Amino acid sequence: MARRRKDADEHENHERWLVSYADFITLLFAFFVVMYSLSSVNEGKYRVLSDSLVQAFRSVSVNESGTQIVVQQVPMPTGPIPMPKIDRAKQAAEQAKQQAREAAVKKVRSMAEEIRRVLKPLSDGGQVLVTEGANGIKVEINAEVLFAPGEALLGAPAVSALSAVAQVLAGSEFPIVIEGHTDNVPISTYRFPSNWELSAVRASSVVRLFVNAGVEPARLTAAGYGDQRPVADNDTPESRSRNRRVTLLIESMLVEEDLPPVVPLRRDDPIQTILPGVSETRL
Repeated sequence: MARRRKDADEHENHERWLVSYADFITLLFAFFVVMYSLSSVNEGKYRVLSDSLVQAFRSVSVNESGTQIVVQQVPMPTGPIPMPKIDRAKQAAEQAKQQAREAAVKKVRSMAEEIRRVLKPLSDGGQVLVTEGANGIKVEINAEVLFAPGEALLGAPAVSALSAVAQVLAGSEFPIVIEGHTDNVPISTYRFPSNWELSAVRASSVVRLFVNAGVEPARLTAAGYGDQRPVADNDTPESRSRNRRVTLLIESMLVEEDLPPVVPLRRDDPIQTILPGVSETRL
């Protein structure tokens, strides 16, 4: 009997895992049931809840102390949104300014083409260069076709060519700067002690011809630079010949910038006297 009781106690139950497995299946089934119930949303109730929240947030605000303040709902406009008013005067001024600029561009281009036409006999030989830029027209004329070496008296062919250019420029209102340039070879004569005098007198000779041809004197400026602004080195005869030139600058100023207003100086405002860019007036 004792041996049989011992064998019964040592017998093991190999089917206990079924209990754990059944519990796991039961929990898994419950999990999927809960997930399914959460995924099935009543659309009507959800819309009612959403509308209620939106209405509450629109009509209630909180002040600094944390107290709720009910704010009346402002009706939204249903018609077309009014557009901001356009400054007609400013728009008209901008259009007029743009039209004036386009007219100036056409005028400058036409003037440049006319100058090229009247100087074509000289430009074909490479003695004249006409270029256009934002600041106007630049005409470079080799001094050899205008003056004898070391002289400032215009020759007959030069007078004819420059008179034709003056006729083109007489009908415009643009300022004209005439520059005289020389090479670096020194000159020392009774009339021209240095290249400064030679370049200045050559520029003045062209100015005098333009005045006699009908160009308004107030538009003309003569400047002599001597050998201080070369366009080529002075190492060869060809480069020195390029530096001996007369330059005409027709200042159309197509690029305009808005400048600050002029502030006059006053005796009782010493700060204004040290500011840069302030114009001076009589005190």
